[in-house]
Amino acid sequence: MTTPTPHHARIARIHATPLSIEPIRDAFARLWPEADCFDLLDDSLPRDRTGAGEPTLRSRFVALSRYAQLAGAHGILYTCSAFGPEIEAARAAVPLPTLKPNEAMFAEALRHGSTIGLLATFEPSLAPMTAELLALAASRGLQVQVRPHLAEGAFEALARGDAQSHDASVIAAARRIGRIDVLLLAQFSMARARAAVAEAIEVPVLASPDSAVVALRAALAAA
Repeated sequence: MTTPTPHHARIARIHATPLSIEPIRDAFARLWPEADCFDLLDDSLPRDRTGAGEPTLRSRFVALSRYAQLAGAHGILYTCSAFGPEIEAARAAVPLPTLKPNEAMFAEALRHGSTIGLLATFEPSLAPMTAELLALAASRGLQVQVRPHLAEGAFEALARGDAQSHDASVIAAARRIGRIDVLLLAQFSMARARAAVAEAIEVPVLASPDSAVVALRAALAAA
């Protein structure tokens, strides 16, 4: 495959919930409008996170990446934050630049301090994301403290179309998280509340979509 330029790159965006689609489309429209993007969605994945066996889930993620490759993708961006090990397996199996949803945001967070708040609306995201963030810090010789927190009911509110309740729950949870140097919003779907959360607390607030788009564009430009 010919190495693409950022102006001619085809990007597969792979989702486990339709709630992630609008935030990443918005980020690409603002930050990389030239990219030729397409979306793949398997909304059974969150339900199967606890029910399906780990090998089965990994095989499904590998299959998703292989489909993206067959569709002509030059790069892949996953937006589902509860599936770090499965995305790693797909990245190892398919030779395309592949980004996990939060790795670019994590790298940015490490520049802000050592006490990091991690706020999620989907509880299964918290454990793998905390482990991933700690592993990244350790690989760079840094010691950090991660304070994970769940905005209860926010994911369900957004799923039923109640964006106002979602944002209110996220803001309230952010205010309860305690003293931190930076706050990370774990789900792509939380990006809609970033500005309001930033007004409500006194530390930087990072959301995944913008960081991911910038990082993937840079990766393809360097390839």
